[in-house]
Amino acid sequence: MPSKTKILNYMRPAMAIIPDVAEPERRILFKYRALWTAIATLLYLICSQIPLYGIYKASAGDPFYWLRVILASNRGTLMELGISPMVTASMIMQLLAGAKLIDVDQNVKEDKQLYSGAQKLLGILIAFGEAFAYVWSGMYGDLDKLGAGNAILIIIQLVFSAIVMIMIDELLSKGYGIGNSGTSLFIAINICENIMWKAFSPITHRTELGLEYEGAIIALFHGLFIRDDKVAAIQSAILRDSLPNLTNLLATVLVFMIVIYFQGFKSEEDQHHIQSNCSIPQTFQSFSKLLWFQIFYFLSQILYRNFRGNFLIRLLGHWQELDNGQTVPIGGLVYYVSPPRSISEAIFDPIHTILYTAFILGTCAVFSKTWIDVSGSSPKDVAKQLKEQDMQIVGYRDSSMKDVLKRYIPIAASFGGMCIGALTILADFLGAIGSGTGILLSVTIIYGYFETLKKEKEQGTLELF
Repeated sequence: MPSKTKILNYMRPAMAIIPDVAEPERRILFKYRALWTAIATLLYLICSQIPLYGIYKASAGDPFYWLRVILASNRGTLMELGISPMVTASMIMQLLAGAKLIDVDQNVKEDKQLYSGAQKLLGILIAFGEAFAYVWSGMYGDLDKLGAGNAILIIIQLVFSAIVMIMIDELLSKGYGIGNSGTSLFIAINICENIMWKAFSPITHRTELGLEYEGAIIALFHGLFIRDDKVAAIQSAILRDSLPNLTNLLATVLVFMIVIYFQGFKSEEDQHHIQSNCSIPQTFQSFSKLLWFQIFYFLSQILYRNFRGNFLIRLLGHWQELDNGQTVPIGGLVYYVSPPRSISEAIFDPIHTILYTAFILGTCAVFSKTWIDVSGSSPKDVAKQLKEQDMQIVGYRDSSMKDVLKRYIPIAASFGGMCIGALTILADFLGAIGSGTGILLSVTIIYGYFETLKKEKEQGTLELF
């Protein structure tokens, strides 16, 4: 049986054909990092608008409508897959390394290159698998109407765009851009774009009140301008159900403020570790939940579309397509692990609310505690890191440091995960734009960019010209 050290060596022949971004020989000036970040942003936005060639317009609803904001994807475009191949590959590799199934020393250049190459190769394979599943499931139309040529062409487009996004992510993560990765940049852009669109969209929709603007703020001023009853116009802009309303915007602002407040929280105990446990469980829980939902939702919808009369399939998930093309669960297991779409739905269906709340809080706590055990943040690992840095907890000997950390770290991780889950639930119940998980991620990412700019300014390197 091959040793853990040699497992990645089997990937060495494939490394020659996988594109790679060289490490910068010296620190890149801020103005050039800002330029590369702007170019990456522009490429992402362009890919999000270029439609896939060869697709057949299917009438079925979007199975990933509720996940696209956080996956930074846009249906029917080159960014159909979004960041899901990169994130999934990264999570799998981190779990394998954290669980000691592969032995990687990030301080050794060769090991680091092999690990990075294996992660990129895994991301490409995942992209191919997802593209094949999308085409085979009929997301772009019936295979008989698509034809083999168009089906293969769609898969090639999706895989190629995924490779481009993987390379942009590597470019930014190696120090050529601002921030630590391209995935975080794409998430922040997509969520902010979604919020701005739902606030100022000029697209009109026909409703019971006639033609209404999709953007909540534009709809408010439009109603005040054309309607005689100003109070009714304001009430409609605040409470309308079919389109984004001002309540959604206010809820989004409220959750943003709450997350920003907690983002500044510091602990006097091991600051590095506490910060890690405030951010890593959030990211891990968010994308683990997304990965779970992505697979679960996809399979449930495909099975329901083809075998809706089967009792077990309906028990897994009962789906309904709305007038706007969205496909939403209205029964089954999928329904009870999905967030209520409004406060009224949360009130009038208490069983759904209770089960969803228990599911989110439970998974957040479990994922947070599990992550510290497999990511190198366990009490044993933290005690080792502190000892290597010649640091210690005041009032305790080095030999007892592990036992002290064991009393705090697991509890702090689980409690932090539950707090994050509670914020997610609050945002979902209030109808915040972008979902609770999306807002948590976007605030964390934007706050990280703010800290980077602040650090550059303090160092006197914040020069754009």
